[in-house]
This record gives sequence, structure tokens and C-alpha cells, in this order.
Amino acid sequence: MEQNEMMNDMPRRERAVMYKREHNCCQAVLLAYAPELGLPEEQLLAMGACFGSGMGSMDETCGALCGAQMVQGLLKFDGRRMNPQASQLRAEFKQLCGATRCRDLKGVDSGQVLCSCEDCVRHAVEALEL
Repeated sequence: MEQNEMMNDMPRRERAVMYKREHNCCQAVLLAYAPELGLPEEQLLAMGACFGSGMGSMDETCGALCGAQMVQGLLKFDGRRMNPQASQLRAEFKQLCGATRCRDLKGVDSGQVLCSCEDCVRHAVEALEL
């Protein structure tokens, strides 16, 4: 079985974790939804390029959550505001991971890691599928 076929047989959250091994958290979530999004892999990688490490600085929103919200918009946008859906996704992610800021998730100030990057990616996909 080829690697692509094996990845397609995996649960999406585990596929995202596999992508995380070569890409940032945002890109991993986007790539896990590539078949449904119908966009070229290169475009998804470019879209998520600046959202690794909490928008590139570990100070802001986790890249996995950013990627999940991008997927949410791409799959469900119907011309109306999506603030309630985005808020719900954020709340689900926070419940699963313990925080939404990369800095807090990685314990930069506290010394206590709340959630690994692999688990953030996994939980972002889970939150999307709730």
C-alpha cells in the first residue's frame, strides 16, 4: 500500500499528526482536509505558512486552531458572518487543550506544557468534527 493510501485510511486527526512531522501546526490541519477543500497542496501550505508557532511568535493563537478556523470557513461559509461558529470551535479547542495561545499551551511563562503540538493538531481536528 502506498503512503498516500495509508494516510487516507487513517482517522483524519492522526493524518494531521503525520503532516505535523514535516509542516507547522496550521499547515498540518489544512492538509488533513485537502480532499474536501479541493485546493492544491502548495496553496494550503502557503495559506498556513505564517501561522506556525502561534502566528510565528508563540505569543498568539495556536496555529492548529487558526488552521481549523480556516477549514471551517472554507467548508461552511455561506455568505453570512461565522462568529458564532468560530467562537464555538475556539471553545471546544480550549476545552480539549487547556488554552488557545501557543505561549500558554507550550508553558513558556509557567514552565508547564498544557498540550503538545501533536495533540493541538489532533484536538483542532476533533473540535472541527464535534
